[in-house]
Amino acid sequence: MNFILFDKKITKRALLPLTYFRPVSDIRCGILTLKEKWEYYLDRQVSVLSEAYLSKKFPVHFEEDNIYINSALLPDIALVDAVLNLQTNEKLLYGDKVLAFRTGKLSWEACGNFEGKAKSYQKAVEFIERPYDIFSKNASQIKADFEFLTRNRRSKELSETNIKIGKNPVFIEEGAVVEAVIFNTDDGPVYIGKNVKILEGSMVRGPFASLDNSVVKMGAKIYGGTTLGPNSKVGGEVKDVVFFGNSNKGHDGYLGDSVVAEWCNFGADTNNSNLKNNYSKVKLWDYTQKAFTDTGLQFCGLIMGDHSKCGIATMFNTGTVVGVCSNIFGGDFQPKFFPSFKWGGHQYTDYRYDKAVEVATAVMKRRQKEFEGIEAELFEKVYEMVKKIEGMK
Repeated sequence: MNFILFDKKITKRALLPLTYFRPVSDIRCGILTLKEKWEYYLDRQVSVLSEAYLSKKFPVHFEEDNIYINSALLPDIALVDAVLNLQTNEKLLYGDKVLAFRTGKLSWEACGNFEGKAKSYQKAVEFIERPYDIFSKNASQIKADFEFLTRNRRSKELSETNIKIGKNPVFIEEGAVVEAVIFNTDDGPVYIGKNVKILEGSMVRGPFASLDNSVVKMGAKIYGGTTLGPNSKVGGEVKDVVFFGNSNKGHDGYLGDSVVAEWCNFGADTNNSNLKNNYSKVKLWDYTQKAFTDTGLQFCGLIMGDHSKCGIATMFNTGTVVGVCSNIFGGDFQPKFFPSFKWGGHQYTDYRYDKAVEVATAVMKRRQKEFEGIEAELFEKVYEMVKKIEGMK
């Protein structure tokens, strides 16, 4: 049986700017990406079906018999069992939402119009359908992923220079360096990946995950519900934040209830607001409506797309969205929607494509990644996609 995670067009658009450079299934929530979660539950590799411009970096594999799974779904055991029990030309529905279906080879466009015998799924399911779903569900997903990743495995021993408070475990992979850190696991476990460095004086509350080769800087204050993706560096005060990977917030400053994509950098003393002064619900820029819409959340901070940067002492207001490949700087609070490929603050100009490429090349080189081939081609295609979606000249 062959498994394919397919993106619904409306979901991929609703998750912008986080899905310019990736399919929905490449989003990280908890310790793992959505694709990695399904691979753990199914105990086999799955492929991805999304918009054509992503196909080289995220190829799809077809067979005669395929089970297509809505890529925004968060798996659990009961849901996986229901998916595995699908028969040919059957589809699994939750209300009017398609969860999965089984058939032969289909194009991405055809996935949205599949007709088949409907089966109703009665148990509750969870989706990642909006950017704020990622940080809102991160704490519970860390706990769920932790169970998979650490089951029947032995942690590296926590050295005596550290202090641990709480009933949940701290799991440390080989190569990690963790000294003189205070851990509180009352609210959830802590997962520390391979070759991670958590520097002295840091205070960490679970649930928390720090993936391979990431660094927590000296004296950092990390609250629960936070994930540092691979090769990220984080300092200062952080709460309920998901860093996809390869991004830096290395200095003091507060970041809360936020999502940071890849290849981003925060200048020293950058801060964001995650709560309005009147305690009302936060509105956030919606790419499907091209307007600010109500999140229903009282706490909502920053959504930052790939390859974006901000200068020292940048101030982000409650519920701010920054597109991809933008460079933000200047005093006062920044706009609550900062488009892609722009340069400046309240008064911004277009970010020249050649300059954006120059910066991306230098940034990726620091992580021993080459900006060439598929990466360069994808960058150019995203630039063209931004023109269509955001109306950039």
